Amino acid sequence: MGKVTGFLEFERTDRTYAPVEERLRNYREFVLPLPEGDLKQQAARCMNCGIPYCHTGCPVNNQIPDWNDLVYLDDWKTAALNLHSTNNFPEFTGRVCPAPCEEACTLNLEDNPVTIKTIECAIADKAFEQGWLIPDVPAVKTGRRVAVVGSGPAGLACAQQLARAGHDVHVFEKFAKAGGLLRYGIPDFKLEKHLVERRVAQMEAEGVTFHYGAHVGVTVKAQELVDGFDAVVLAGGSEKPRDLPIPGRELAGVHFAMDFLPQQNRRNGDEAFDAAPILATGKHVVVIGGGDTGSDCIGTSARQGAASIVQLEILPRPPEKADKLTTWPNWPLKLRTSSSHLEGADREFSVLTEKFSGENGQVKTLHCVRVDDKMKPIPGSAFELKAELVLLAMGFVHPVKDGMLAELGVSLDPRGNVAADTESYRTSVDKVFTAGDMRRGQSLVVWAIREGRQAARAVDEYLMGVSALPR
Repeated sequence: MGKVTGFLEFERTDRTYAPVEERLRNYREFVLPLPEGDLKQQAARCMNCGIPYCHTGCPVNNQIPDWNDLVYLDDWKTAALNLHSTNNFPEFTGRVCPAPCEEACTLNLEDNPVTIKTIECAIADKAFEQGWLIPDVPAVKTGRRVAVVGSGPAGLACAQQLARAGHDVHVFEKFAKAGGLLRYGIPDFKLEKHLVERRVAQMEAEGVTFHYGAHVGVTVKAQELVDGFDAVVLAGGSEKPRDLPIPGRELAGVHFAMDFLPQQNRRNGDEAFDAAPILATGKHVVVIGGGDTGSDCIGTSARQGAASIVQLEILPRPPEKADKLTTWPNWPLKLRTSSSHLEGADREFSVLTEKFSGENGQVKTLHCVRVDDKMKPIPGSAFELKAELVLLAMGFVHPVKDGMLAELGVSLDPRGNVAADTESYRTSVDKVFTAGDMRRGQSLVVWAIREGRQAARAVDEYLMGVSALPR
């Protein structure tokens, strides 16, 4: 490493946020990048571990110590080449990945991990700024055609890798624009969509063809893809939301998070939508679910001008600090406060919603009860919350089975996901592969990229007998 004693000399410093009152006025990103000198200093903190545990935390196997060292040595171009050798979209992961690599960092034993995510994002952004990321057009075309269904991170990664291997790749996307949850789920203030459009333009220059408004299994027959292509990759995500079937669920004003969040993204992108507007403006909002999607609902509601925001979580409040000696280097249980939480939301833990009630068909009240560690109601703990907009952000259970999956007749695993292993990524139907959340269930963007890359290699081997694509 360039600075062997860097972790002893320099304290951890990370990106900061624009003031709350400033960032709530718009939907733009508000994370303030570190100056280049600070980034080099932070990269110098990488310890040159005998066993770099950050590798175990990174699903795409980023060579983190290597590009940390290159940043410290001011060789940003080589750092960008190294980073892109394992990750197709580091500007996405550098913004929205929860950074399991930092949790696994040896320095995290004392709560001071290397700022890996920040450095990764800076490398990717600099590579674009300097014009280093030109389209990687294959020298030889194979003549094989591959259809990829879904343009989320798994589908995009798979399509890009296959195009670079020389195949004629066609991406079928049911919506008007590419990106999947990157575009329609993650708010613009966390990931501005010009970043997605920039990658799509790169992929088009590399030979990928995008078909928009092509809902496979609905407006496009799935069998047509199987018959017309040499291989088909299902990367449609896990879109069936977990519901809350309690009394009053039918009341107006109770919505899934993924009915609410995409609308605002479409407004920001000047994209029309047919559904009735769902807005938090002037309303008492309750978000049920304590994960990232719930946090995104809070940030969006705050920007829309909600009168109040409460987030409910059925699980107990996590500890302020993780027990590192018990959990390291695994993902630790600890209280995580997002930038959206800091924008104004009350958080309630160990709360079960028993029913909704309202007036004239509109939700007005949540009837809740506190629960113990076994999620059993505590007698005498019932209470009510005023609610004019309720957003269900409790995760996703499995892919939507109607349409494409039903038409193809692919086998499903016990959880309802498309069944396939992580070597061949092949489904039970000949020529048909699957990757990302559609195969593994709801997960992280970095896992989607990993599966897309690995599935691309499996498809390439299937088509050509051998593959030079990395796993």
